[in-house]
Amino acid sequence: MSAFAIGHLRSVDFGPDIVEYLERIDATLAPFAGRFVVHGSEKTVLEGDWVGDVVVIEFPDRERALEWYRSDAYQQIVGLRTENSDSTVIVVDEVVHPHGATEVIASAS
Repeated sequence: MSAFAIGHLRSVDFGPDIVEYLERIDATLAPFAGRFVVHGSEKTVLEGDWVGDVVVIEFPDRERALEWYRSDAYQQIVGLRTENSDSTVIVVDEVVHPHGATEVIASAS
């Protein structure tokens, strides 16, 4: 089951460090079969307020997503992003299909 690393970048100081981060991140994803599915896409805000951008990287499973984030290769560049942006990163799992909205009720109790 796929897992997704999702980054909410509220603001980015787009200077040389971010350029270096972007130049190096693809090589960190490859060993873990990670691939961008959302990256700098046009946004249409339908409700509420939204500040910044969203990045979604798909991995074959949660284990590989976490291994990527914790890898030496990614840890060597993560500071280039964190020191030059206001951002949050999470990992979430894909739902098992078929999935209905009411299936989350039991876990919310």
